[in-house]
Amino acid sequence: MPDAHALSPIAQRFVLHWGEMGSRWGVNRTVAQIHALLFLSGRPMHAEEIAATLSVARSNVSTSLRELTNYGLVRTVHQLGDRRDHFETSKDVWELFRTVVRERKAREFDPTVAMLADCVADPALADEPAEVRARIRETRDLVASLSAWGDEMLRLEPSTLMKLMKLGSRIKKLLREG
Repeated sequence: MPDAHALSPIAQRFVLHWGEMGSRWGVNRTVAQIHALLFLSGRPMHAEEIAATLSVARSNVSTSLRELTNYGLVRTVHQLGDRRDHFETSKDVWELFRTVVRERKAREFDPTVAMLADCVADPALADEPAEVRARIRETRDLVASLSAWGDEMLRLEPSTLMKLMKLGSRIKKLLREG
């Protein structure tokens, strides 16, 4: 990206789409666009430069950078001779993927696992009809299994994850019961 304040057409498409994708996942569009910009730039940027490049208000950039920092997707760095904070993100897509999955799991999935465990442990569950008790337990078992599986997947090396993903439907052959 030669000009610090201008995006190439491809970079602009990427940043705009990342913003759209983020909004579909429940992330503020500007937050996602800032993350995309930092990812593509591959270098630390200060808030004023981000605001100028994306044509968004400086206050919006500050709020968005705070959110990205809280998600563990952006970190503050300093540069010699410049008192401003600069911000960068990982250049490693697998590291970013793991961070997003870990954070979303912690904020969205883990509370559901805990709530279902509490429901199953609650003595009042015995007062519910048998079908309701069974559905709550089945849901807890499924969600707990998915949670454990997700944790296992996050521990795999990227090359192993890629092989697993490329197996696709062929994995059925490996799992067929005899």
